[in-house]
Amino acid sequence: MKIKHVTEILEELAPLDYAEDFDNVGLLVGDAQEEVKGILVTLDTLENVVDEALATDCNLIVSFHPIIFGGLKKLTGRTYVERTVIKAIRNGIAIYSMHTALDNVRGGVNEKICETLGIIHPKILIPKKGTLEKLVTYVPRKDAEPLRRSLFEAGAGNIGNYSDCSFNLEGTGSFRSGDEADPVKGEIGKIHYEKETQINVIYAKRLRNGILASLFKNHPYEEVAYEVFAVQNTDQNLGMGMIGELPEPIAEREFLQRVKEKMNVSVVRHSAFLDQKVRTVAVLGGSGAFAIDAAKASGADVLITSDIKYHEFYKAESKLVIADIGHYETEQFTKNLLVDYLTKKMPNFAVRLSESKTNPIKYL
Repeated sequence: MKIKHVTEILEELAPLDYAEDFDNVGLLVGDAQEEVKGILVTLDTLENVVDEALATDCNLIVSFHPIIFGGLKKLTGRTYVERTVIKAIRNGIAIYSMHTALDNVRGGVNEKICETLGIIHPKILIPKKGTLEKLVTYVPRKDAEPLRRSLFEAGAGNIGNYSDCSFNLEGTGSFRSGDEADPVKGEIGKIHYEKETQINVIYAKRLRNGILASLFKNHPYEEVAYEVFAVQNTDQNLGMGMIGELPEPIAEREFLQRVKEKMNVSVVRHSAFLDQKVRTVAVLGGSGAFAIDAAKASGADVLITSDIKYHEFYKAESKLVIADIGHYETEQFTKNLLVDYLTKKMPNFAVRLSESKTNPIKYL
């Protein structure tokens, strides 16, 4: 199996198109055509992780965080980033990062937190914008159903928990074939009127090329009339953070104690308790101060996240409890998630969970 085959499997879970614009995801080091001997899954790729990969005969590291985030202008070994990349290249080890691509999908980082804390009925807290498009096309009525079916098979028409979604209008199209045309309907030089169906389908923007290829392949006309629109709708299964409910309301202090135990947290930094029961909980793995307003607007009693600054705790405004449990702590189970996923997809392949400690923050 080649590296590119593993990355294709990973991108079924978290397509790279769903990563944030500021991020650096995908294959960061290595040749996609290399054969994979073993896979080591980690939260961070550091020198000790590369050493672990060498010791366990793994030549592909699947990392949540990207070791190369900003631009690298030199590789002199001056910084920990440069030393890690040099060691990986020198020893033929590839590095692949998922980061915000995995943050933004169902079954990713935040759903794992919900699962760990027993939060039920989770949904996306901040839906991602700009991920959907709409295709409109026109086809002879008798050909409408086969064309619709081909578009559905290419991935169009999926909205939330529903598939095969379309809107159809009946009308009459007209056209005059030029001298060089090869018309399926009508005669060259004469205007032709055809009873047609207008088909409207929504699809994920990243699927556009495949859907248009299916349209052109299965449409009967020599020249296909179609329109593509950007839409403001959001995909309810894509976005940052999640919000759900506890099976039973519990006191704030009791809930945070549960968080400490379930998330293996030494310290929880939090805003003032409101002396009310916790029922609705928002979570966002990693740095989540930007989610405070969304959590309040969604009616969360508590927001579980990390990297909250001093003045950002004031944004709780007696409307919810903000709980900062640590950056590493919110994302620590991500590597378990990825090992489970890859093992199911490749049951006969060596996938290892890294034992290296990569949390840079220590507690006294």
